[in-house]
Amino acid sequence: MKKLFSILTVLCIAYAASAQIQDPVDWSYSVKKVSADTYTFTATANIEGDWHIYSQTTGAGGPIPTKITFNKNPLVTIVGVTKEIGKVKQEYDDLFKTTVRYIGETATYTQTLKVRAGVKTNISGTVSYNVCDDRQCLPPSKKTFDLKLQ
Repeated sequence: MKKLFSILTVLCIAYAASAQIQDPVDWSYSVKKVSADTYTFTATANIEGDWHIYSQTTGAGGPIPTKITFNKNPLVTIVGVTKEIGKVKQEYDDLFKTTVRYIGETATYTQTLKVRAGVKTNISGTVSYNVCDDRQCLPPSKKTFDLKLQ
């Protein structure tokens, strides 16, 4: 009887683990040297199916907007604001009781970086985002990145 109970417990745990939804957003990161002291950081979100992430500029009181945070590095200066590229849709959301802005399929974020000339260093940070479809939202997620600037 104990063996049967143990086997059933293991099977239930395995089923629950396989039934969990995987993160439908795949992030990739890159940096491109533009001049001797300037780089462009790019973060690209490839979003599966009907899922979407929320714009950096979605309104207050709504879902968690996408946000890119860079760790402090005295050799790197962040220039301007992070630009968002993608098909931004805007609509009133009954769940959040506010107008939301979101992106599906692919979202790209770019940031200009100035680096002290002649040095090699890294840029690191975090992307925070919330992913939903028309039926559900997954818990907010954070992904880290660390890229060499050479």
